[in-house]
Amino acid sequence: MDDAVARALDIGPDSSTTERTIDITTLGRRSGIPRRIEVWFHRVDGRWYLTSLPVPRSWYANLRANPRFVVHLKHGVKVDLPATARPVDEPTRRRVITAVLDLQNRPDVAARVGLRQDLDEWLAHSPLVEIVFDDEQTAHRNAFNGREV
Repeated sequence: MDDAVARALDIGPDSSTTERTIDITTLGRRSGIPRRIEVWFHRVDGRWYLTSLPVPRSWYANLRANPRFVVHLKHGVKVDLPATARPVDEPTRRRVITAVLDLQNRPDVAARVGLRQDLDEWLAHSPLVEIVFDDEQTAHRNAFNGREV
């Protein structure tokens, strides 16, 4: 894996919103047409995740219907990484959403998001999937370098 890609995936709590902003392309659950959207990604315990505010999201419905998608990195390197969306179990869900909300509720991010986020609401209603890159070396290379969320 290219060093520039490794750096772009090396996000943590101090990463800017720009550094954690990616595009993803999913296949429409009904149409089968590729859909590209900008989202934030997060890293917790050396794994990458997609989640968002606790409202229905078309990207999540698309990934549930067809878990194959493409991550388009755009900070520091422009590259397309094929991946699969993996559902998470409840303990992982709680751990990841708690870490994401720790970030979302920081004053600099909360000002951009708008309101302080509620853990119970996120646990009950937020979409969440793990990103499993086709190139597993990407995950293993970056999993233990100590930076999270």
